[in-house]
Amino acid sequence: MVKKNRKIVIKVGTSTLTSGSVQLDKPRVLDIVRQTAALWMKNEKVCLVSSGAIAAGKEVLGFPQLQKTIPAKQMLSAVGQPRLMDLYRQYFGIYGLNVAQILLSREDISDRKRYLNARNTLSSLLDQNVIPIINENDTIATDEIHIGDNDNLSAMVASLVDADLLIMLTDQEGVFNADPSQNKDAELIKSIDGHIIPDGVWEAAGGTKNGLGTGGMITKLEAAETARRSGTMVVIASGESPDVVLRIANGEKVGTHIMPIVDTLESRKRYMLAGVGKGNAVIVDRGASNSLSTGGSLLPVGIKKVKGDFDRGEIIIVMDENGDTVSLGLVNYSSEEIKKIMGNQSDQIEKELGFKIADEVIHHNNMVLQK
Repeated sequence: MVKKNRKIVIKVGTSTLTSGSVQLDKPRVLDIVRQTAALWMKNEKVCLVSSGAIAAGKEVLGFPQLQKTIPAKQMLSAVGQPRLMDLYRQYFGIYGLNVAQILLSREDISDRKRYLNARNTLSSLLDQNVIPIINENDTIATDEIHIGDNDNLSAMVASLVDADLLIMLTDQEGVFNADPSQNKDAELIKSIDGHIIPDGVWEAAGGTKNGLGTGGMITKLEAAETARRSGTMVVIASGESPDVVLRIANGEKVGTHIMPIVDTLESRKRYMLAGVGKGNAVIVDRGASNSLSTGGSLLPVGIKKVKGDFDRGEIIIVMDENGDTVSLGLVNYSSEEIKKIMGNQSDQIEKELGFKIADEVIHHNNMVLQK
């Protein structure tokens, strides 16, 4: 049985959006939008990781002959990204849906504060029925902060939103046991469900498990390996296949299915446990403890005491008045800020601090229960 009300990340590459041509294939873009909108109508929450900005930039500028330099690519991305977003805005508007642009770099994922910002922003957009259209921040990215490809970016987004499913659309049917362009007997691998992806699969994809692949199927496998360890199922399939997104979402065995190693909750718990600072905790009253156990967020009014010294975006322990651990979570406020607002209602936060980041000290989306 297919799980309902899922979080789904769809990654579409340039080859899919252009149908292999030099410019965006607008009917193809519209078809991706149509399928995504259909998922939203079924109460699925979808993030769309989309390439295509450079291709759109070339089209806007009349396909100039440019040197293949990083500044030239960044310039084309800067020109093309608004054009790409305008297409998405128009096409999703046909179905009465709103979109938002999110540009991410590696720092946005690796830095705890920025990670929390990105996670909260994506969560808020999904809660408001706005479809995030996500791309790497190519216009300013340097080697140090560059993610490198939207395959790996899609895996990071899947982890950010605790996605149940990551659909990666490509120009091939899926992962083969040999290079289909070189071997006519190559066969589609329909499922990978072991604890590790076999070495032979990595080699058939054009590299090794520890290789330096920067594109093609190898990066999709690298991304799948990241996503499955976060509890996300990954499907790699052809973007040219009719209704491919809807068929995958409905449980049809299309493309290559790569099964998660752990579920999203277990992955989240491991992440939280690894990031807990020693002695960093808040003590909450019985009302707050009961609220958390039924899926509520931690509000300042329920906090009785702060232990340790921590900054916003760090992971702390939430304890009840008996000293038992209730949950782990990423805090929206530092220890010093919480001391100023604890015991107060959320509408008093700005008065006490001079600003307000959120109503919650820890949002339930950023929390793992221990009881």
